[in-house]
Amino acid sequence: MSLLDWLGLSPAPARDPEAEVVHRISQQLDSMDPGEARHLSLFAFLLARVANVDLVVAPAEVKEMERMVMTHGNLSPSQAAMVIEIARATQKMLGPTHNFVAIRDFRDAASHEQKLGLLHCLFAVAAADGVVTGPEEEEIRTISRGLLLDDQDYLAVRSAFGEKRSVMHPRTAT
Repeated sequence: MSLLDWLGLSPAPARDPEAEVVHRISQQLDSMDPGEARHLSLFAFLLARVANVDLVVAPAEVKEMERMVMTHGNLSPSQAAMVIEIARATQKMLGPTHNFVAIRDFRDAASHEQKLGLLHCLFAVAAADGVVTGPEEEEIRTISRGLLLDDQDYLAVRSAFGEKRSVMHPRTAT
């Protein structure tokens, strides 16, 4: 330890440029209405849940989640990327224990149109890598039920992704 350090007179270390960007983005997100920020965080968490249900998040799925968060939250690309990274990390940490709470909280705060919009976005994320797998479809179905959407709503949204559903593609023998 130098004498300047011991006296508390050493110059402050330069801030990491990446940390500075994260700090600025965080400040911008803090300026959001708390209700909107909560809605967006639940939205992102549920997107991350579907993307991670098969334990592999494809780059195309990450890109699609970022695009949706950017659009729904009116965020910059860097802000959307940060929101998705936080949602993915939270989903990995809390996962199943938080899924029910996130679905319930979204359900209680969202309009019917917002719930249908989320359902559409969940299918879009699942289809981003070219196919909606069985486990992804089951997770979306679980979320749909948790949102108290009826079967007709679920089936109407799912039908828009019919060509991407894995059950619609016969497997070839290897």
